Amino acid sequence: MNDIVVPRWGWALTGSGHFFNECLDLVRELEHVDVFVSKAAAEVLRMYKQKYDLPDAARIFPDGAASSPVVGNFYHGIYHTLIVAPASSNSVAKFVYGISDNLATNVFAQAGKCRVPSIVFACDTAPELETRAPEGMVKVYPRRIDLENTARLKDFEATSVAESLKDLQTLVARRRSELTEK
Repeated sequence: MNDIVVPRWGWALTGSGHFFNECLDLVRELEHVDVFVSKAAAEVLRMYKQKYDLPDAARIFPDGAASSPVVGNFYHGIYHTLIVAPASSNSVAKFVYGISDNLATNVFAQAGKCRVPSIVFACDTAPELETRAPEGMVKVYPRRIDLENTARLKDFEATSVAESLKDLQTLVARRRSELTEK
């Protein structure tokens, strides 16, 4: 049986570098957080030379099994919120089409099936963006399909899509406030 008493935040990292360091800073502000690290996110951590440096109550779950057995925790009420930030265009496409073949896509699917509210910080939200690469800021031009998938994700039940770092910060603050009011 699980020994978790306080419901937790779930935070999934994908293979996007879009505001990756800033997303980790937000993770560090949360208490009682579990971080789900896809294989692609582990690569990004190395590329951006980041360390987790998370609060003591944080737990890290790397993508290490084909079936992602840790997702079963969603069925037991352990999570009150899932945040996927940053979310790569690959992850967003998989979310939209119901593909669950890695840890990040599995936790998103299970959060939805368990009616756990999700916040997704999509990296492809405008025809032209500036994003941080390991060497510094670069311009990117998301494809039409990427923008369409982000738009489709906005129609998912219990899912909020952040289009900027500021949106992500606002949505996390709003969810914190909702949880405090309960």
